Amino acid sequence: MQLTIQLKPVVAKVVTALGLVLVAGSGWAANADQQLIRQGEYLAQAGDCIACHSTVKGKPFAGGLAIGTPIGKIYSTNITPDKQAGIGTWSFDDFDKLMRTGVTKQGYTVYPAMPYPSYSRLSQSDMHALYAYFMQGVQADPTPNKEADIPWPLSMRFPLAIWRWAFAPKPEPYLATGNSSGTSAQLLRGAYLVEGLGHCGACHTPRGVGFQEKALTDVGNRDYLSGGAPIDGWTVPSLRNEHGGGLARWTNADIADFLKSGRNNHTASFGAMNDVVAHSMQHMTDVDLDSIALYLKALPAKNTEAAAFKPDNKVAAALSNGVVNTAGAQIYLDRCAGCHRSDGNGYSKAFPALAGNAVLQTGDPTSAINIVLSGGAVPATRTAPSALTMAPYAELLNDEQVAQVVSFIQTSWGNQGGNATAAQVAKVRKTSVPVKPLTETSFAPGRSGTFAASLVGTAPK
Repeated sequence: MQLTIQLKPVVAKVVTALGLVLVAGSGWAANADQQLIRQGEYLAQAGDCIACHSTVKGKPFAGGLAIGTPIGKIYSTNITPDKQAGIGTWSFDDFDKLMRTGVTKQGYTVYPAMPYPSYSRLSQSDMHALYAYFMQGVQADPTPNKEADIPWPLSMRFPLAIWRWAFAPKPEPYLATGNSSGTSAQLLRGAYLVEGLGHCGACHTPRGVGFQEKALTDVGNRDYLSGGAPIDGWTVPSLRNEHGGGLARWTNADIADFLKSGRNNHTASFGAMNDVVAHSMQHMTDVDLDSIALYLKALPAKNTEAAAFKPDNKVAAALSNGVVNTAGAQIYLDRCAGCHRSDGNGYSKAFPALAGNAVLQTGDPTSAINIVLSGGAVPATRTAPSALTMAPYAELLNDEQVAQVVSFIQTSWGNQGGNATAAQVAKVRKTSVPVKPLTETSFAPGRSGTFAASLVGTAPK
């Protein structure tokens, strides 16, 4: 009897607790689901999924973005949870298989424009979060997928499976076991983000004869992130800790600032990188951005012969005293110095520095030419809300004049970029497009791209 009396309060508490679980359990599950969806949204932003799976006038993730390849155009797919046009009928295993192997639910291989070799490194928990977001956090849209504009027999799918066999590694989720240049937890987090969802190598790593990235990680090589082929008239710089176009002069804080706002004291973003900043990097946490910076600064130089930038004040002194010795110097003084100053140092994060700018330290003047012709713009972000724009000069300067001012910029103040030619300008002019001011409201997702840098596959059939 005494034992029974002592147990009654305990039994009562247990029964009460079970009742609360039965009543509130669905709410707790919902909260857990919402947390997973929010995590998936963050991961989708880190992967910049919206940039390629959306068009300027289309719905988010409804696909349709045209991507040029050497054999014709392909179009990004609808990845909303719509059951007809999208992935609404896909199980997690279907989703996981595509992300890790490039093979769709229907069994065919997507074009390697989708960086599934990078996505294959995602942890299983992150993959579940992404799946939850696309199935429950994205609005379904019935926009139909577009067929690729690739003529037969080039449109046959079996070569894609051969490509996957030859160039895509066996899917292995990233393991924090020293796959990078160090072993700290923060550095490994940076490696995970860069090599996985960030798929930075898709643009910043050189490609082989099969359009494959020459390296997917930094293990055992220095090709990884050493610079890629030009994209849409813009050079793709090295992200390694090296001179001659890399990040040697940038601190960790400089890298994090650039990723968050598209600007720092050394440069400003342009081309496709505007898209990455606006839709992806600005939404990441400071901890993750710092981790990325730590990892990039840990990558040793591939170009070990490049000399460090050394400031030279002779040109600045001459310009400030009105001494102009070349046609390029006169054009710069008339049209550029007002913002970038006679010393080439610009105005902090408002007008980027030209002196020491990494883009101007290589022998390829493509980006400098394109900026003069097309102008430049950086997007408005939460931490840098001013969308600054440089007007294009394509209609004001002929090819020879553009070559002269670019040559002046690339060889002044200690820059080591070398001269540009009128023939190079003429080539870039054929594809240059005047920039438009970028704001949070007008800077819509969707970009054009090349096979070497685009990030999606073709429509499920």
